[in-house]
Amino acid sequence: MKRLILIAFAVIIVTPLGATAQRTQKPVLHGKHWIAITGKPMAATAGSMMYQKGGNAVDAAAAMLAATATMWDVLSWGGETQALIYHPGENRVIALNALGAAPAGATPEYFRDKGYKFPPEYGVDAMVTPGTPGGLITMVAEWGKLSLADVLAPAIEMTEGYPVEAGASRQIQGEAERMKEWPYTASVFFPDGGDGPEAGEIFVQEDLGSTLRKLVEAEADALAQGASREEAIMAAYDRFYRGDIAEEYVRGAREQGSSVTMADLDRWEVHIEDPVMTTYRGIEVYKLQPWVQGPVMNQTLNILENFDL
Repeated sequence: MKRLILIAFAVIIVTPLGATAQRTQKPVLHGKHWIAITGKPMAATAGSMMYQKGGNAVDAAAAMLAATATMWDVLSWGGETQALIYHPGENRVIALNALGAAPAGATPEYFRDKGYKFPPEYGVDAMVTPGTPGGLITMVAEWGKLSLADVLAPAIEMTEGYPVEAGASRQIQGEAERMKEWPYTASVFFPDGGDGPEAGEIFVQEDLGSTLRKLVEAEADALAQGASREEAIMAAYDRFYRGDIAEEYVRGAREQGSSVTMADLDRWEVHIEDPVMTTYRGIEVYKLQPWVQGPVMNQTLNILENFDL
């Protein structure tokens, strides 16, 4: 009995020390030469890989965008992209606007004829031109150092299978009923007709992988024909918005009832703009133009500057 009491006493004394030694935490990160930050760990890894290959911050940001768009449906490759880029050689901040546009046929009459009082929030009549591919490709071509193949490599690998996060699993399963209304969406997220991927389940996106590989192929083909680095990367842009990828996109969308046409994709373009800027207690603050909420932050800082905070 005494031995048991002594053992129990020893456990009580030792356990707190052992527990302290095994505690984990997210440390403050420090970087001497570079740092890659995003809300998705796998995407941050993709960014760090670009630095290790000799890329710059734009390459890393584009790789993180590609990875995040692959694993997070809220962003997705069909979404839009905005970016603020500091160019040290020119000592200026550049704003990139890859905001999508509605099809030319999406007029008030079009929606009224389909029985809508307002444009819908979901489905093919809610979508705009995919801005993420064009924005990413333009960033890499204009300000990156690596090839598009390098930048897209982590995302392409992810399309072959990655573990779904718990939050993404909950969101997909919570929207399952609405998502199943669209055959292509259902085939990706509910291939067996179930409730959607569980947390930790390996999720594969074969069609997306095929699309990203086509972009890399376009770059490689252009290089083989003597194109410059920038020209080769922009060949991928042309394939997405004017080539066979665009044709397949339009075919699938119109099959589901969209009004989008090849002309809609062809006329869309990425805009390079000057950002809006203000100062807050001597610090320059740059935001995107009023097509996003960015200027509101600058206005708020201007108001707060009048208070002793």
